[in-house]
Amino acid sequence: MSPFTFLLFLFALVCTVLAAPASLEKRITHTGRGTWFDVGLGACGKTNVNSDKIVAISSEIYGSGGNCEQYIQITNTKNGKVAYGKVRDECPGCGKYDLDMSPSLFKALGASLDVGVLSLSWHFENKAFKP
Repeated sequence: MSPFTFLLFLFALVCTVLAAPASLEKRITHTGRGTWFDVGLGACGKTNVNSDKIVAISSEIYGSGGNCEQYIQITNTKNGKVAYGKVRDECPGCGKYDLDMSPSLFKALGASLDVGVLSLSWHFENKAFKP
């Protein structure tokens, strides 16, 4: 390989690396329990109604609210139904990977509110995602 070809290759490689996204969000799937609650004014400062597909995440993950307005893909592990909910609240009583959901989101996962608790798997979508 000539020195010119090598420099050209090196330049192309550097340009490729610099053009890559600065931060990639790793998709990590969590498992936990899913419950439902009557929504209202959430910790993210938005008021919702029960027909909105809203999620409250554990205080441990909520932290200072960095996930507010971010969508989560949720799967009911019993029946395989998938739904999307937007983070709008904090759930102080939830385990780290548990989700508390609006009634409409809970039902979208194929469960009656009488069931009360679901087994879930879920992950955050990237911040630009809209279902």
